[in-house]
Amino acid sequence: MLSTLLAFLGACTLIAASPGPSTVLIIKNSLRSRRSGFMTVLGNETGVFVWGVVAAFGLTALLAASQLAYDVMRIVGAVVLVVFGVQTLWAARRRKGEQGQAEGWEAPERSAWASYRGGLLLNLANPKAAIFAMSFLPQIVPAGAPELPAMIALAAIWAVFEVGYYGVYVWGVGRMKAFLSRARVRRRLEQVSGGVLVALGARLALES
Repeated sequence: MLSTLLAFLGACTLIAASPGPSTVLIIKNSLRSRRSGFMTVLGNETGVFVWGVVAAFGLTALLAASQLAYDVMRIVGAVVLVVFGVQTLWAARRRKGEQGQAEGWEAPERSAWASYRGGLLLNLANPKAAIFAMSFLPQIVPAGAPELPAMIALAAIWAVFEVGYYGVYVWGVGRMKAFLSRARVRRRLEQVSGGVLVALGARLALES
């Protein structure tokens, strides 16, 4: 069981380290404040746990088997990514007009619920997260273990592990806040993160 758990945590590390829309959103919101970043992490990991539970009950198999269901989720996920990206780009453009080249600008605080909701929505709108949970978790269940409770427990461990992993991102952004809060630097970061989110959304919409 210990060797299985260690292998599972190693796989979780590789999954979390792979760049994706959740990572971009967590870093973007961490620029506002550590609270905003951490609540985004909690929302994202709630989505991870939900998909793990859904996979445990076998419901994600329906998504994998139905091209129509997958396509609907894919388009919804693409729209969510593009909307988040456009909002970020628009905020950077508006800030340029309002703040000029002012230094030391502080981002307006988002409510904890808004940050949590953004992380949760982005994860739940990603069909790849659902398919990955279905294909990943069953392989980790130890032989002879009851599958349903084991998969739910693994989903919880996965979510808690990623809270700690992405918490390091939030902490790191917070440590560099004095530099990252400069108006010019922040605009560039928002332009990059917004462009990445739009590109990821377009890629998700166009893929077969």
